[in-house]
Amino acid sequence: YGRLGIACDAERHLGIRDNFAFADVPETTLAAMIRAVAAEGPDAIGVICTNLRAAPLVEALERETGVPIYDSVATAVWKSLAVDELITPDELPRWVPGEPTADSAPLGWDGIRLRGFRYAPLDVQIPALSDYALVFYQDGATPMHRRCRGDWRREPVAPGSISLLTHAAPSHWRWSDDIEVMHLYLSPAAVADIGAQAYDHQVQDIELRDVLRTDDPVLSGICAHLARESREHGLDGRLYVEALRNQACLHLLRHYADVTFRNPVSHGGLSRAQGRLVLQYIDENLDGNISLSDLAGVVQLSVFHFMRKFRAEFGCPPHAFVMRRRIEHAQRKLARRDVPLKVVAADCGFADQSHMTRLFRRVLGATPAEYRRSVTG
Repeated sequence: YGRLGIACDAERHLGIRDNFAFADVPETTLAAMIRAVAAEGPDAIGVICTNLRAAPLVEALERETGVPIYDSVATAVWKSLAVDELITPDELPRWVPGEPTADSAPLGWDGIRLRGFRYAPLDVQIPALSDYALVFYQDGATPMHRRCRGDWRREPVAPGSISLLTHAAPSHWRWSDDIEVMHLYLSPAAVADIGAQAYDHQVQDIELRDVLRTDDPVLSGICAHLARESREHGLDGRLYVEALRNQACLHLLRHYADVTFRNPVSHGGLSRAQGRLVLQYIDENLDGNISLSDLAGVVQLSVFHFMRKFRAEFGCPPHAFVMRRRIEHAQRKLARRDVPLKVVAADCGFADQSHMTRLFRRVLGATPAEYRRSVTG
């Protein structure tokens, strides 16, 4: 250990040479040895033997002594989980049991998922997640304890608080009161893509900082919009969710992430030819669900750069522009009395007639039927 730069300030040994005999050492003996080493003020304590039964003692003794304790068996298993087994959001309830309250999975969102849970007090160790995770506290307040790649942290959390967890990192959570939360999962591919697009850099690595509590109105607003979208299934939902996903990724990258980039930044705007191609694609596909990636692919741009250049060209985000285009298309169709309202809604890409009615009332101050009467007499 000295050659590795680790100073051993205190040691206790059992003097046992029979490997199987280590399994017979009582927990009271192990606890006494750990307390004796802790009394000498080390930065951390290691219990080194694959047959010692120290793992069940670690949590209570850490609270008692205030010193991190690493049991060699638990540490080896934990590292194996971190390297070899990333659990998915679908698997998380096996490790953190709770009452489900919401799930966006049936909507097929790309690179982002929203799930809600009610939790009783828990003390849980979670293997490394495949996705980045944000925890939005909705109801209930509690002291939250967490260890993730470092020392234990403690913060009071309540509605409005947010916890961040980077992907591929195991964690240990403990809380003492009932809470209700929303989990927002972002795929590493989506975060890396926005990182690369935002600065025209190839992303080498992205890691969220160990933030147990932040009060961030931007992230809270994104979560609220996503929750509403998951309930209401609004017009052009796919396009809208992609925009919110990209905003969330970019906000995390700017404020909460350690990012390593490569390659120089490049600049440029949307050309007239590109603008014409985008308009043509939108008008030809108004009866379908148009996504940001579809539009960006028309002019062979990344999604992030397309959004920025589109706004500079047309003065609004793609989602708002497509919505307005649908309404204009519907206005032309409503000038004919023989086309049923539900047919107009379908031909113009509205989810249904009620969606078209809500959008007409919001934008034009009149329902489709009222608009038709005003133009046809």
